[in-house]
Amino acid sequence: MEDLADAVQCAARGEATLNPRVAARAIQEVQGSRTDPTTPFDQLTDRELEILKLIANGLSNSEIVATLVVGENTVKGHVSNILSKLHLADRTPAAVMAWRGVMRQ
Repeated sequence: MEDLADAVQCAARGEATLNPRVAARAIQEVQGSRTDPTTPFDQLTDRELEILKLIANGLSNSEIVATLVVGENTVKGHVSNILSKLHLADRTPAAVMAWRGVMRQ
């Protein structure tokens, strides 16, 4: 309650308040202790990159399952992770992005 009251008073004075975890993260960013990936693909695992390349080559989930000999839910999970990490809604822009980036390597 005391922290909430302090935050309200600070806001009323036009001052900014920051959660201690957010403040610590901001300090890490400023100090450069966290490095950002150089490409969006750097945050993908090797398996996710492999699946992204298969998507870019036009394979469906069931074809990826057969190619990699894994379960359908495993592929769906990887595809979901890929889309989330690349901030995309569906696999078509992921395929285009892969052709522009990953497939050139």
